[in-house]
Amino acid sequence: MKRIGFDSQKYIRLQSAKIRERIGNFGGKLYLEFGGKLFDDYHASRVLPGFAPDNKIRMLLELKEQAEIVVAINANDIEKNKLRGDLGITYDADVVRLIDVFRDFGLYVGSVAITQYTGQAAADAFKRRLEAMGVRVYRLYRIPDYPANVSGIVSDEGYGRNEYIETSRSLVVVTAPGPGSGKMATCLSQLYHEHRRGVQAGYAKFETFPIWNLPLKHPVNVAYEAATADLNDVNMLDPYHMDAYGEKAVNYNRDIEIFPVLQAIFERIYGECPYKSPTDMGVNMAGYSIIDDAACCEASCQEIIRRYYKAACAVKQGRAQPEEVQKIELLMHTLNLKAADRAPVSPALALAEETGEPAICIELNDGRRITGKTSDLLGAAAAALLNALKELASIPDEIKLISRNVIEPIQHLKVEHMGNRNPRLHTDEVLIALTICAVTDENAEKAMEQLSNLKGCEAHSTVILSQVDEGVFNKLGVNLTCEPVYQTKRLYHK
Repeated sequence: MKRIGFDSQKYIRLQSAKIRERIGNFGGKLYLEFGGKLFDDYHASRVLPGFAPDNKIRMLLELKEQAEIVVAINANDIEKNKLRGDLGITYDADVVRLIDVFRDFGLYVGSVAITQYTGQAAADAFKRRLEAMGVRVYRLYRIPDYPANVSGIVSDEGYGRNEYIETSRSLVVVTAPGPGSGKMATCLSQLYHEHRRGVQAGYAKFETFPIWNLPLKHPVNVAYEAATADLNDVNMLDPYHMDAYGEKAVNYNRDIEIFPVLQAIFERIYGECPYKSPTDMGVNMAGYSIIDDAACCEASCQEIIRRYYKAACAVKQGRAQPEEVQKIELLMHTLNLKAADRAPVSPALALAEETGEPAICIELNDGRRITGKTSDLLGAAAAALLNALKELASIPDEIKLISRNVIEPIQHLKVEHMGNRNPRLHTDEVLIALTICAVTDENAEKAMEQLSNLKGCEAHSTVILSQVDEGVFNKLGVNLTCEPVYQTKRLYHK
């Protein structure tokens, strides 16, 4: 079984206490810039085994009566229909989704802030749509020469031109569907307006990664660099923190580069800056909740390899630049990692070499490795999935969970009526067929009961899988990687 390296309960306790302390430091009101994903932080759960993907939400629930949420979105992202790569939905659609999710948790969503506003028609339409649903919307305008022109920013023509976001609680969490949405600018604009109104308020930043009190080249921090290779983020020792306190602290390039500007903005608003370093601004207590460093190191190394394969496939699909892969390769080199260090890779490649067809290996949570090969009935992904379920349910290999008589009519439907070229069943089709068989077959029912035990398993495919198969593995919680090659030489792959 996978070792636990992180204490979630301790983290929630420490983190909520730290935020309460910071609220008190600023006289009772805090704007908290919330980086990363608030309720589905699967990267954190992979590199810090024991970290629950909804830990941040659970932590906020400890502050439920004090907290309200403002969701920021860049008007240019609305105009360009920018997509969230992990979900495949636009940023504006994700704002609506986030509001629903937060409300489902019982958290109060106060408003939406549209940043970088210059009269974009799509942003105006989105504003009208939200307001029709009863959501308050505020516009924050693009400021020329931001962030260099501090005197212009902290003026009536800068922050002063922005609409003041009405808030009612002591903790205002500013989050967003993705990077570049203007969370920090929203917080600082509010500080300017609060100060003009005589309200004492402060700002803090909550980023889980990099973890400031781990070494610069700790695998957990290196995994963060791999995860943000497309943003070209670089972990750095915080020079301001060293100068102020004589101790090492890890931050990243963007926060370090912007800190002098933030200092100047704070000084113009308040007369002085409350922070001596970018690390000072943070409230991250994740490093204090690691209980097995070796387990977190191993998990982070595996995440770096997964990121390598993900970037390599994205380059093959024309969705990323080769520089992303090159950067991750350099990170792997610093930790002496190779792609073959991922356990399911070698068995999958060996089976593909033996059969001359695509293959998949699934490593179960107890270390057992189950393979699946391509046949005339099933794709490799579907075969591996069925084989893994049989292994988990202790069903002998010779027993067929789905008979040929069930599969062939589905193939006939696919090819003759649905226009598919490939008659082999995908993972979603296999699961539907297995569900039907489970009505009358005890073994199929036993196999279906094992689906939840696939969560956290590792899988590797020797070819890029279809969106359908990739989506099924994702929904089952299986960490999938693929070799950056297509099964066929056709130009169109769906």
